[in-house]
Amino acid sequence: MALGKRTKPAPSQAVLPFEYDFEHPATEVLTAYAGLPLLVRTARALGLAGSVKRNLRWKQRRRGLDEAAYVESFLVLNALGGECLEDFGRLREDAGLALMLGYELPSPEAARKFLYQFHDESKIEQAQRELPLGQVSYIPEESALLRGLAQVHRELVQAIGQRAADQKIATVDLHTTVIEDGVPGSVESW
Repeated sequence: MALGKRTKPAPSQAVLPFEYDFEHPATEVLTAYAGLPLLVRTARALGLAGSVKRNLRWKQRRRGLDEAAYVESFLVLNALGGECLEDFGRLREDAGLALMLGYELPSPEAARKFLYQFHDESKIEQAQRELPLGQVSYIPEESALLRGLAQVHRELVQAIGQRAADQKIATVDLHTTVIEDGVPGSVESW
């Protein structure tokens, strides 16, 4: 028995069943990041903002984003595949994203200033002074704000653990990038 010729194109070959109306564009605010609310609602339900408020206080003025919004913004940047601070600029162009979050993401420069708050020059100078003779690399002690951020992380993991106390198995989804520097046999993994 021979199969007959297919007269109808396969679904992957067909034209999509919608058209864009260029004369009457949509009036709704749209976003390509509609899956993001699940992450943000989870972080908020787990008490991320409260933990940040308890452990990361340094802002003097009330204008702009608070520390919790900055931390949440970096979660958003990471979840959406951001690779650098300049990616905040692209995300800020999405009005629907700001509407979903309830605030506009920080500019790349504001995000950079936020990250600089974790930098403690005195810790670096101390590590350099204590560097043994003949060694060139050092790891400075964590700043108080980095310790606070680590506490936020611990509290978030604990909140997840408390909500899933009966779970005994966890899946760790780890991605690695292999970077070859041109030296035979030299591969660096991140």
